[in-house]
Amino acid sequence: MHFTVGEYDARLAKVKASMAEQGIDVLLSADPANMCYLTGYDGWSFYVPQCVIVALSHPGPIWVGRGMDANAAKVTTRLPEADIVPYPDDYVQNPAKHAYHFVADLLKSRGLAKGVIATEMDADYFTARAQAALVESLPDARLVSGQALVNRVRIVKSAAELAIMRQAAMIAEKTMQTAIDHIRPGVRQCDAAAEIYKAQISGTTEFGGDYTAICPLLPTGRGTSTPHLTFTDAPFVRGEATIIEIAGARLRYHVPMARTVHLGPPPPKLADTAQVVVDGLTAALDAVKPGITCEEVEAAWRAAIAKSGLVKESRLGYSIGLNYPPDWGEKTASLRPGDRTILEPGMCFHMIPGIWLDDWGVEISEAFRVTETGAETFCNFPRKLFVTD
Repeated sequence: MHFTVGEYDARLAKVKASMAEQGIDVLLSADPANMCYLTGYDGWSFYVPQCVIVALSHPGPIWVGRGMDANAAKVTTRLPEADIVPYPDDYVQNPAKHAYHFVADLLKSRGLAKGVIATEMDADYFTARAQAALVESLPDARLVSGQALVNRVRIVKSAAELAIMRQAAMIAEKTMQTAIDHIRPGVRQCDAAAEIYKAQISGTTEFGGDYTAICPLLPTGRGTSTPHLTFTDAPFVRGEATIIEIAGARLRYHVPMARTVHLGPPPPKLADTAQVVVDGLTAALDAVKPGITCEEVEAAWRAAIAKSGLVKESRLGYSIGLNYPPDWGEKTASLRPGDRTILEPGMCFHMIPGIWLDDWGVEISEAFRVTETGAETFCNFPRKLFVTD
């Protein structure tokens, strides 16, 4: 566990308060980030069914997972042994039964199989078969969606969480500089990616880094017209741009950053667009303050770039913090029209005003936290188009 027992108790109390407000008796949380947030559990075991049970009538969380992972729960959490419940291995990838049949039986044995039970139906590792197993096994319960209930509690970071994210930011700065230094004509993309991974995981001399929820994204040349390409063994080419989107991760907390580098003098359209992006990003950051909504931040961006003629259809940013693959976003608030989430101190976002056109694009981003007076960026890194030989 990376936080005090008191911090975990406060998290659980907030989750239970939200459950009570929504009329939920039991929550089954299968999102690995939520499981970690509530208990400290940390293992690469999310590819099989697992969850944390939170019940209003039970004092603490109950971890349920594969038998071979139970000791990981003992190592990484302070849960009492009675609340670490492993299921036998024959529940793994068995067409005749599912691990959530085991979960249902556990709920029955503890008197938790009635009332309103919520599941995270849109979580990455909670499957349709898992939900079906619960429906068929819990006839006396009413199953509802508890999607984003824990995520919404997570959205406001504690002082301890922010301290870890500042460390992740230091790793992000080091990693971005490493990426820029290794993107050169003739260098293979995979070799640059290898250096990026080394920088992310080695961290600093004071503390190490972690694997990130998303691998290094390095779209290059025509690939910059789309954001989510990774890397190949092809070399970087003079006269082409490369988008770098990476993150620093520390104890599973992420601080992402994107920059664009051009090998050789950039074409005017790229240089001009990059400046528009920087100006709009700066204006949107300047607009951030407690009490305004996410959509108002995005509106400041649109107003700042209006004269340029650029149009960005995708969201401007999203909340960030603790997460596991395949995404470092929290799946809660987004900086876009219609999102009326009110900003509070301690909320953290990745503002990424990427522009992707027919055969080229540019990304320059900042991760920031909402303070009592405005926005504080996590990283101190030049906000510009990088041009190298």
